[in-house]
Amino acid sequence: MRQLGQSTVSDVTETNPFVIYRERLDSYSQAVAAGWSDQQFVDLVLRLDREIETIDGTGFCTTPVFDGTDLAAALNLDVQLNVKVEIDSVGGSHKARHLFGVALHLALGTAAQDVSSRPLAIASCGNAAIAAAIVAKAVKRPIEVFVPIWAEKAALALLQELGAQIQVCEPAASEKGDPCYSRFREAVSNGSHPFGVQGTDTATAFDGGRTLGWELGDQVPNLEAAFVQIGGGGLGTATAMALPNISLYPVQAAGCAPLKRAWDLLAPDFDMAKANENPEDFMWPWDKPTSVATGILDDITYDWLPLLEATLASSGEPVVVPEVSLIETHRIATSVTGLNVSPTGVAGLAGLVEAPPRAGTVVAVLFTGVDRQNEVSA
Repeated sequence: MRQLGQSTVSDVTETNPFVIYRERLDSYSQAVAAGWSDQQFVDLVLRLDREIETIDGTGFCTTPVFDGTDLAAALNLDVQLNVKVEIDSVGGSHKARHLFGVALHLALGTAAQDVSSRPLAIASCGNAAIAAAIVAKAVKRPIEVFVPIWAEKAALALLQELGAQIQVCEPAASEKGDPCYSRFREAVSNGSHPFGVQGTDTATAFDGGRTLGWELGDQVPNLEAAFVQIGGGGLGTATAMALPNISLYPVQAAGCAPLKRAWDLLAPDFDMAKANENPEDFMWPWDKPTSVATGILDDITYDWLPLLEATLASSGEPVVVPEVSLIETHRIATSVTGLNVSPTGVAGLAGLVEAPPRAGTVVAVLFTGVDRQNEVSA
């Protein structure tokens, strides 16, 4: 983790993914079209990054990939395993990448139109809310965070510290689906600006999320497949956008697997025109989601249509992980690597264990979130 005050502007410019990959970003294209110079865009990124570093103790930088040979051996995997680690990134997960991408678009819109500051809003069970609160504070916008009744105490404490307006959402007696998402949609209809990681509500979230995939592609140029844990589907979709030439395996827990259910309903013909015309026939809320991987308990895979199409085009397929396998994979992963990664963060690795590709395949998994429960107990 980069410590506050230790980095120079040149260091940040060389390692900040939003500077390195700026010419691939939609926000950069928007800025150039509006008459911005390259330096003006870089200055915007660095200014917001310094604000984030002041708040969180770290800004954006290239995250590491380590050789997973020992981990693969411990899990009896005959693949060339690469592990990209996001747990020391802003907010302790990959989520801030998505939201910083959104913030850049908001900053450009504000500069161009002088729009008034509307409150931001997000529905999340943890890491996305924390990332959103950090980025919102950096851009000096109020934010409403809608969280479930089972949200971790450590996450709630951090959200309160960051100044977020926290709404704990209990389902109404006759309500179906995620009450957090319902309250979020109500807030947006009342004037709040969507500030989430799902493309269905915040289309610009994919822009920043792609930086993770671009980085991974540069770090592992011979990459053949990636196993990516899926909740709402934003991370998997952004990864597929960034790395269209690898096989994508979206991973869900057995206690909440709406993407696999939709896949099975569409197989074997995969009539995507029909899926787009009648999405409710294939995607609806999962009844009583449950898993130790709480970060992927979205009862709907919101970005399921682009994610399913990308998975199909890549010759990959969704993977569902039994709870016992997820728990055991987490135990082994933390023991072998010494990393404080959460069960959600290793769910992609558990998917690889559940459905390993051919021997020798060059594979990547993403350790996406820090284990806050373990931080508290420690």
